[in-house]
This record gives sequence, structure tokens and C-alpha cells, in this order.
Amino acid sequence: MGTILSAQRRKGLAVVIALALLLGSGVMSLRQMSIENSATRKFMQSNSVMVLQVNTDPTLTKPKVFGSTLAPDTYSFLATALGVGEMSIEYHLRIPIRVITQDLRASTLLPGQLFRAKGTLRPSKEGRVAGMFLVRGAIEVKTQSSRWARTLGSIRLHLREISQGGDGGALIPGMVLGDTSLQSTQFRTAMRRSGLTHLTAVSGANFAIISIFVLWCMQWFFRTLRWRIIVTSIALAGFICLVRPSPSVLRAAAMASVVLFARAVGKRSDALAALGFAIAAVVIGDPWQARDPGFALSVLATSGLLLLAPRIRKWLSKFIPLSIAGALSVPIAAVVLCSPILVALSGYLGPMTIIANLLAAPVVAPITVLGFIAALFAPNFPLIAHLLVSLIRIPAAWIALVAQRSARFPVVEISTGLTGFLVAFIFLVVTAIVFMKRKKLALVALAFLLLISWWAKWPGQQWQVANCDVGQGDSMVINLGNHRAIVIDAGPDPTLEERCLNQLGVREIPLLVLSHFHADHVEGVAGLINHRRVSQVWVSSNSEPAFESARVHQWLVGVSWVVVTAGMSMKIQSQRGEIFAKVLWPDAGDHSFGDLPGDGSAINNSSIALTISSIDFSLFSGGDLEPPAQAEIASALSHVDIYKVCHHGSAYQDATFMSHLSPSVSIISVGTGNSYGHPAAQTIRSLTRLGSVIYRTDRSGAIAVSARKHRLQVRTSAGAWWQKVRLG
Repeated sequence: MGTILSAQRRKGLAVVIALALLLGSGVMSLRQMSIENSATRKFMQSNSVMVLQVNTDPTLTKPKVFGSTLAPDTYSFLATALGVGEMSIEYHLRIPIRVITQDLRASTLLPGQLFRAKGTLRPSKEGRVAGMFLVRGAIEVKTQSSRWARTLGSIRLHLREISQGGDGGALIPGMVLGDTSLQSTQFRTAMRRSGLTHLTAVSGANFAIISIFVLWCMQWFFRTLRWRIIVTSIALAGFICLVRPSPSVLRAAAMASVVLFARAVGKRSDALAALGFAIAAVVIGDPWQARDPGFALSVLATSGLLLLAPRIRKWLSKFIPLSIAGALSVPIAAVVLCSPILVALSGYLGPMTIIANLLAAPVVAPITVLGFIAALFAPNFPLIAHLLVSLIRIPAAWIALVAQRSARFPVVEISTGLTGFLVAFIFLVVTAIVFMKRKKLALVALAFLLLISWWAKWPGQQWQVANCDVGQGDSMVINLGNHRAIVIDAGPDPTLEERCLNQLGVREIPLLVLSHFHADHVEGVAGLINHRRVSQVWVSSNSEPAFESARVHQWLVGVSWVVVTAGMSMKIQSQRGEIFAKVLWPDAGDHSFGDLPGDGSAINNSSIALTISSIDFSLFSGGDLEPPAQAEIASALSHVDIYKVCHHGSAYQDATFMSHLSPSVSIISVGTGNSYGHPAAQTIRSLTRLGSVIYRTDRSGAIAVSARKHRLQVRTSAGAWWQKVRLG
């Protein structure tokens, strides 16, 4: 009989899984088909006038570097395209669109408002929208926002205004209402690296806290649990409107509803069923959530709270007080189950994640509850709101401090090649802990995995030269030992630059060389200086573009600046002896070179070109030098071990120049799928004919070179361990 029942259960489970797969794939297919076959396809890549309805609050996007320039600030938001037409609406639609505009009036738009704009509709990689509408010029507001929308917008605006000041203040609107507009890029990076990124905006935990708080308050007004839950559900719906019903918010609300239901019924089995229902409801309502890493993290974190946390609390209570065991169990359960996704996204494991979450956990509820009350009082009772915000500034500043300190600790870097293995391994370990009760074996296996990951991580031991993977830009690092390094250029992205220097363990930079002031070489300085001391910076005699050079001056206030010319040199002591840096270009003369296609030959040809030599290796770096300037210094060159290829390997290279260098290893710093065609096929062929081994960041990721008396080994972050380079 038991065998028959077991077989029936397995059969029923198989049927449920099959139906779920059919339902999910069917809904996804229908939604995708409706988007792909919409009338917007007729207007793709053409200028048109569209009438749209705002769905989400416009947010100011992080400045991005395109080529050598920094793009202006833009506002991004989701909208529904209602019609297309020049004079009147020729096509009636109801299609989701991503809107990008530079018009400052976009900052005042509220969900529900209609506006008209002229722009270009382009394809988008964002699955849930039919395209990306780039607004050209001004937007024309067609309708005013409703009183309800204005009220909610006023609450958000007033809380943002009274919270300004420091990272702690910037955190309050994010935790309470999901408003992250005050948070800096550096702060968000620190929160992510410390494992506290879920606190930067409204998450399922915040919804659960608000729901439980309202449910607790309702006991003073309603005697039956049913009415308390009904009123709490209404309050939760209002809270969703306040923080905006975006996909991530609806997902968080669904997960919080599961926790609320579990608290109400007090049965884990019923809570798991509710979790399954919430997952199904979210995916049916928005199929693209199934492809969103945030959705997976929410589900895993909630699953950990229901499945793993009670077991961990019970086991820890054998050694420590029950209250502490309960506090520890929640972050441990969430981190364990979420680790595979976090590793796949970030490429590292943070050993401080559990400790950081433990330190931050006690203040999350007070900030959420008091911040929520302050937000409600802010429009009409600002004094009360100011008082409440002043009270929670201290715990919010505590979370910011924990994040900043935790972010400074080293992390276990996981190369791309090991990520799949790590995900599968952690899954097996968690399965063993929860279901097989092989706890000791699982813990030993996990410790072994962490040891292997640490040993195999990029850049490895004994590296001398590293080229960061910063996208379409340049950043090279020369190791001096004792966490000191020479840095040549800083790339276009502060986050990528800071992450690379953290991986390399660089804390002090005696010499920073900025070859020229194009954005793809200097915008990353903002991340480079975070928690690092720069002693001296070398810059070119050409300070154009003035906008970028002014930004760099602002970032490097107090640092010694040296405008270098050919012939200048510097000796720097390293662990392996002296490293000698010599400038070959630009010289002090006047030159008039012809312009080549691209972002600006005059600036490119003023790039600092220098050689760096030591007992172990020789290196040449020339920024974005083009053939005319390359020809000027060709006669002064000789063989080098490592050549950082000029101008991302563009087609414009001087053959004599490359022949004189005759590098053993050529490193090309280039972005994946860039629109410039870098590196050029003819440049690759020329270097190959010279016998050079070529590494490029778009394929290999970050690159590290170990050199011992001119014998080179190369390691990449894309999974390749040390590879010997045969010279000659």
C-alpha cells in the first residue's frame, strides 16, 4: 500500500510540474508574440511621434561613456505606448516601452500621466518591452496627474528632501519607499560587495516588516484574526501604490504575503503552498520575472526563511542562546540559498556577508517602521517627520558604516569557468544539509570548495602586470608589492575599476598615469580613489577635452600633478627591486598631424607613451597613439615582453612601430561587441606575424602576467589558469 501511495504522489508531482511548465511557457509565448507582432515594429529605427502613459517614476540614470565621451544625464522610465502619429493618432496601441529622455521635465512626471514626444524607436534587450524610445527634444505633457498620484508623489518627495545628507540619509528613502535616487554609485557598490544590497531598496523583508507591524497594530481595533488580516492586506495594497507597483515591488509583496500568511496560520506546510502560489501568480502576471535574477533571489531567500532557518536555529541553539541563534539563522539561511545566484552575478563570495547582515539586522525593522510613519507625516506634519527621520539617521548610518567597512575585506573571487561548478556544488551541499542530514560531510566539502576557489582565483599569486576588464577602455596595473601599484589609465566605469583594484589588493598608488583625458581612460578615477591614496599623477600636455580634465582635477584634489614630456623618468622601489618608468611621448615640439576617423586624433596623438622595465619584464604602453605619433618614436623602441596595444587594437597602427616593439605578449583592452570594430583583423594579423601571443579582454576578461626574469605566464579571469608563454 505504501509503495502504491508513493507512486501516486510521484505521479501527481510529475503532473503538477508538467502543467506548471506548460502554463509558464504558454503565457511567456503569448506575451512575447504580442510584443513582437505589435504595430511598433513598423516604426522601428525611424523618427515618429508617440503618445505614452507613464508607468514608473522617471529615474536619473548613471552617466555612461560612449566611445571617448561621457553621455549627458538622462531619465529612464517605463511607459505604455498608446498611439503613434504625426498630427493625429494613426495607430492605437497598448504596448510597454522603455523611454529615455534628456528633458528635465521628465523628472516631474508621475505614473498615470499622458505625454507626447518625438523620437526614435529602437530595439531593446529588455524582454518585457517592445522597444526603447529615445526622445528627441522636449516632451509635451497632455494630462495632469490625479490627486491620488500627486499625494503619493508628495509623500515620496518630502521624505527624500528631509532625508538628504550622507550615505545613511540616502539609505532611508530606499529602505522605506524604494527611492534610491540619493544613493551614490560608490555606496551601492559597497552595499553589494558587503552583501547588503537588498537593503538599498524595498524588498520582501521590508514588506513583511510593514505587514507584521500593521497586523500588530490591528489587535487594538479588531478582536478576530480574520479582520486583522483583511485590514493588513488593504494596508499592504496601499503600501504597494506608495512604493510603486513595479515588477520588483510586486514580487517583494508576493513574497511578503507568504511570510504574513505563515505568521497567520503558523504551519510551515501551508506557508510552502502559499509560496508556490505566489511564485505562480507573479510569473503568470509578468512572465519575464522568471528570467530576472532578483526574482530567483526573492524566492530563494523566502525559501531559506521557511525551510532552512528553523533547522539552523535549532542546531545553533545547542551552542549559543536561542535569541542569538534566531538572529543568526535568518541571514545564514538566506546567504546559503542565494549564494549560487550571487556568485553567478558578481563573480565573488563575500566572507563578511553573514557578519554584515547580522550587524545590520537589528536596525532594519526600526528604520522601516519609523521611516514609514515619517513618510506619512512628511507632507502635512514636517516637524514630526523630521524628528522621526533624525531618530533613524543613526541606525541608517550604522548600516552604511557596516557596508563600507565590510566592503574593504577581501572576497573570494570566482572565475567564470568555475561559476557553474560552484553553483552545482553549493546546491548539492545545501541539499545534503537540509534533506540528507550529512552536515559534517557537507561542511567539510564546502570548506574544501572555498579553499579551492581561493587558490584558483584571479589574478593568482606572483602577478606583476594586470590589465583590468573595464569594457571599452584602458586600465593597466603594475604590482609593486605590499598592496602598492602603478596604474596606467582608469577605464570608463568607476565600479569596474574599483572592483578590479579590489581584486588585485591595491591600496596605495605611488604613480597614476593618465595617458590622455578621453572618458574611456579617466572616468574610472572616481572608483580608483575610493579608499586608496594616490601620491602622484602624470598627465599629458593636452588638457582637452576640458570637461573631463576638470572632473579629474576635482577628483584628485591634493594629489601632486606632473605634466610630462619625452625624456622624463622615475624610479620606484618594488618588492623585486627597482622599476624604471621612462616617458617617450609627447615631446616638447609642435606637431600638426592629420585627423583620422574616430574620436579625435589631436587628443589621441598627445597620449603619454612610456616604457616600464624591471629585472623581470619590460612593457610599453602608449594610450591611443595613432600612426603619425607612433612613427615619431619608432626609432627609440626595442623589443618588449608586454605591449599594451595602442587604441584598443584599432586598424590605425604603424607597421615599423610594431616591428620595433616585437612584443612577446600583446594585451588588447576592448569592450565586447563594441561598435568600433576593435580590435581590427589586420592589427591581429600583424601582431601574429611578429610571433606575439595576443590576449584581449573581450574574450579573456581581466588578464594577469607573472614574470620571472623575462619568462612570462598569463592568467585570465575567464577561467584560464597560468599559461606559459613561449618566447621567440
